[in-house]
This record gives sequence, C-alpha cells and structure tokens, in this order.
Amino acid sequence: MTIATPELGITPDRTLYPPIDPYDTRMLDVGDGQMLYVEQCGNPEGKPVIFLHGGPGGGGGTERRRFFDPQAYRIVVIDQRGCGSSTPHIASAKTPDDMASNTTWNLVEDCEKVRRALGIDRWQVFGGSWGSCLALAYAQTHPEVVTELVLRGIFTLRTSELDWYYNEGASFVFPERWDAFCEPLRRAGHDFSEDNISAYYDLLWDPSPAVHGPAAVAWTSWEAATTTLAFEQAHVDEMADPEYALAFARIENHYFVNHGFMTEGQLIRDAAKLAGIPTVIVQGRYDMCCPATTAVDLKRALPSADLRIVMSGHSAFEPLITSELVKVCDGFACR
Repeated sequence: MTIATPELGITPDRTLYPPIDPYDTRMLDVGDGQMLYVEQCGNPEGKPVIFLHGGPGGGGGTERRRFFDPQAYRIVVIDQRGCGSSTPHIASAKTPDDMASNTTWNLVEDCEKVRRALGIDRWQVFGGSWGSCLALAYAQTHPEVVTELVLRGIFTLRTSELDWYYNEGASFVFPERWDAFCEPLRRAGHDFSEDNISAYYDLLWDPSPAVHGPAAVAWTSWEAATTTLAFEQAHVDEMADPEYALAFARIENHYFVNHGFMTEGQLIRDAAKLAGIPTVIVQGRYDMCCPATTAVDLKRALPSADLRIVMSGHSAFEPLITSELVKVCDGFACR
C-alpha cells in the first residue's frame, strides 16, 4: 500500500487553551497496592476524553489539560502507576520486584477502572509517544468504549524502534548527547556489543545512589535533549530532577526490557480492530524518539486513519504539533 501524505504548513495557527484548574481530584485504588491520581477539568457535562501521558513514567504536569476546549470537553487526566502523584512512587522502590504489577495490560485495565469510577460510558482517547502505545493497546482491548483516537508520535515498542533510539540510529544524529548517555555505561565497563537497555537496567536498580542516580539522570537527559527540533535546556533541567528522573528511567526501562509485555509487532498487527474508530495520527517529520516509519506502518495497517505529518520533532509542545492536536480535538468536540 502506497501512503501519500501531504506535508502540513510551517506556521502554527492554533495554540494551547488557557491554563485551567481541576474541578475534581481523587486517588483511585486500582488494586495491587496502587493508588492512581485522577483529575477532571473543563465541563462536567462535556465530551469525555482521557489524556494518556508519555514515558511510560512521565506523569505530572498541568499543560496536558490545555489541548482541549474546556467548554466542550470533560478532560480526564491520570498519572499512571508509580509516577507523578500516584503512589507508591517508583523512585522509592528498593528492588525490581516493586515493578511487578506495572504492565501494559494492568494500565489498560486501570483506564477501565477510571472510566467506570467516573460513570463515563464512552470517551475519546488521546495519547502521544508511550501514550499512543497505551492508547492503541486500550482501544484494541476495549474498542466499544472509544469514540475517537487522537495519537501523536507513534510508538509501539517493536525491537526496531527501541534499537533505533537506545542502541544505534538516533546516536548518529546526536553524537554529543549520545556520548553523555553512554557515560554511565562506560563507567560500569559495559560491552557496547551488548544491549544498552539491559545494561541500564542493572545500573538503575543498583542499590547505590551513586550508581542509580547518575544513570537515571543520563537516561532522562538523553530523552529530554532529543525530543524537540531546537534544544531546550530548561526541559533537560526539568527532567534531570533526581526523584523524577529515577521513576521515569526505571519505569521506561522496565517496559523496554519486557518489550511492553506484548508480542513483537502486536499493536500494528491488530490495528484492524480499530477500523470503526475515527483515528487521527499527528506525527513529527523529524521525530528522533519515535520516527515516522512507525506512524506510516500504522496507517498501512489502519487505512481509515488520518495521518498528518508536520515539520516538527517529537514533543507534543512543538508549535506545529500542538496546533494540529488542538485542531483535531476541536474537530471532534461536537461529535
């Protein structure tokens, strides 16, 4: 199947909606000793939408509320297991066993528990990066409750995607950032013919803060430095906060070591299950974290999807990506 996708303009014509505060916040017990932070913003009678954050392990933040018209949408935001304001926080974990219940399929069912707890029949699902992976897994498991899918920076945890970013590929584009990413591995005597993700697993779970602390900061700094077209030091500094970095790095690495608890290529293979769900994909042409090839593969597997490629990097807050996501949500608001 040949994919013909027009390049969208280079001038954003929409920005985020103004900041808003939640009208409801709660901690939801989802089992396994996990309490999820859940917030609702916007119009309690509006169109329900759930925002699925990236990482996994990203959590937190108030800007994610602002992609949606607060007069039209009932905006549901959650912090996934182990991060953000959910508890227990993985930064305080002692061993990898504390991650045992943190799986893609438990997160899928967490979303269902949130939906039922809030009395929502059906909702729009919005996710980018890892959030797009979780959104696809959720919608393929529960298609009957998804009204639309809004996806950005497609990531499906295939081996080729992980290798590109953590073994070889993006390293050729950001050699100086890659050198910093590899420094903890060099200090540990890592053999670079081996998998960097597995090697980082050992560092992130080393009992010594002198080992796992710098490793976590190096892991998150690599991601923060490569998600935007123009380098943003403030973003790197934010993600280098030690507690945030440790939870983020441990959760991401846990999912990557376990290949997302999915079979290889599962989400692309099962995309036909989404044929009845209006789906829009917003993809940065110069996305180094989640290259456009995955978005195109998803479009091939789901021909009904509307693939929009913009001249941006990875972050949802790149001006052109933000603009396109806001327009997509505005278009779905009255459906």
